[in-house]
Amino acid sequence: MRIAVNTRLLLKDKLEGIGWFSYESLKRIVSAHPEHEFIFIFDRKYDADFIFADNIIPVVAGPPARHPVLWSFWLECVIPRVLKKHGADLFISPDGFLSLRSNVPSLSVIHDINFEHHPEQLPWMVRKFYRWHFPRAAKKACRVGTVSEYSKQDIASVYHINTDKVDVYYNGANSLYQPASPGKIASVRNEISNGAPYFIFVGALNPRKNIPGLLKAFDKFKMKDQKRVKLVIVGDTMHQTRLIKEAIEEMQHNTDVIFTGRMPVEKLSGVMGAARALIFMPFFEGFGIPVLEAMNAEIPIVCSNRTSLPEVVGDAALMADPENTGEIASAMQKITEDDNLCQELVDRGREQRKKFSWDKTAEKFWSSIEKCLNEIEQ
Repeated sequence: MRIAVNTRLLLKDKLEGIGWFSYESLKRIVSAHPEHEFIFIFDRKYDADFIFADNIIPVVAGPPARHPVLWSFWLECVIPRVLKKHGADLFISPDGFLSLRSNVPSLSVIHDINFEHHPEQLPWMVRKFYRWHFPRAAKKACRVGTVSEYSKQDIASVYHINTDKVDVYYNGANSLYQPASPGKIASVRNEISNGAPYFIFVGALNPRKNIPGLLKAFDKFKMKDQKRVKLVIVGDTMHQTRLIKEAIEEMQHNTDVIFTGRMPVEKLSGVMGAARALIFMPFFEGFGIPVLEAMNAEIPIVCSNRTSLPEVVGDAALMADPENTGEIASAMQKITEDDNLCQELVDRGREQRKKFSWDKTAEKFWSSIEKCLNEIEQ
C-alpha cells in the first residue's frame, strides 16, 4: 500500500506536542513496516533527519501553510494533487487536517478540541477555521485517533460520531528525561536560577496554558516562601500575551520569575530533572506531555484537575483547580516543605509512567491504520 502522511509539523528544532507525536510514532511505524511505501508531504524544505527509512518518499508541496487561508489552499488544492500523483491508498494526518475534496480514505488524529470549548482563546480566523474544518474532518475520516480517553469521549460527543470510530493512542516521553544526579542538579541550578531551587513550567505560552494564573499563584506562594524558590517558564510566546505581561507587572516577586524561551530537548531534559517540581495548570489538555516528562525525570508534579490530566497523572500528582490561585499556591508550599510527600509522588510516578511509551503509541497508531487499510482492501 502507498500511505501518504501530512508531515508539515516535522520542523527541525521546532517540534511541539503534535510534532513530537508525529516524529516518535512515524519513526517507529515506517521502520516496522517496510512492506508499505510512505509518502511524507512537507509544506517546505525538510530536514534529512525526518526521512527515517528507505520506504519513505519525501515530497515538498508548498506554500508553507501557517495561516487559515493557506491551510485551506494547501488542504483542498495542493494535497489532492499530491495524493493523485503518487497514487496514495490512504492519507494520514497527525495534526487532524484532512482534505475534504479528496476521495482518498483518510485517518485524522485530533489531539483535542479545546477550540470548541474555549474559542475565545484563539485568534478569530483560526477558531473559525478549526470549528468549520474539524467536525467535517471527523465525519469524513475512516478512523479518528486521539491521545486520551477524555479526548475520545469529547470528540465523539461534540461531533456526534460513534466512539467505536475513535482510537486512543497515548503519548510517550523522550528517553532523555531521566533522574538527575545531585551534581547535575547543582550545576543546572547554578546556570538557570543562580543556585536557587525552582519550579518549572513547560509549554507554549498561549491562553489555554493559564500562565497569568500560574504567576498569580506563585506570587501568593512567595509571601510565605522561606527557601527562595524561583519559577522557570520554558516555551515560546504565541498569542494573547498581553495578560501575561500584565500579570508580571502586578507581581510583587516578579524578579523570581525566569522566562527562558524555547529549549532544545537535550537541555530541557536536564533543566526538568533539576527542578523542585513541575507546575502545570492549563485549563484544557488533550494529554499533557510535560507531566509524563516530569514522571520520567522523577520530580514531583502539581497539575490541573481538569480534562485529560487526572487520567494521565493518576495518583502521581497534587492536583488543583487552575482557576483557584490559593489552591495552587498551597500545593506549591506543600511541595516545598514536605520531602516525604515529594518522594511519595515520585514513587507513584514511576508506576504510573509504565502505562506510556512511544513504542506503545506507535503500536496502537498502526493498529488504527490497519483498520483503515483493511476497509480499503474489502
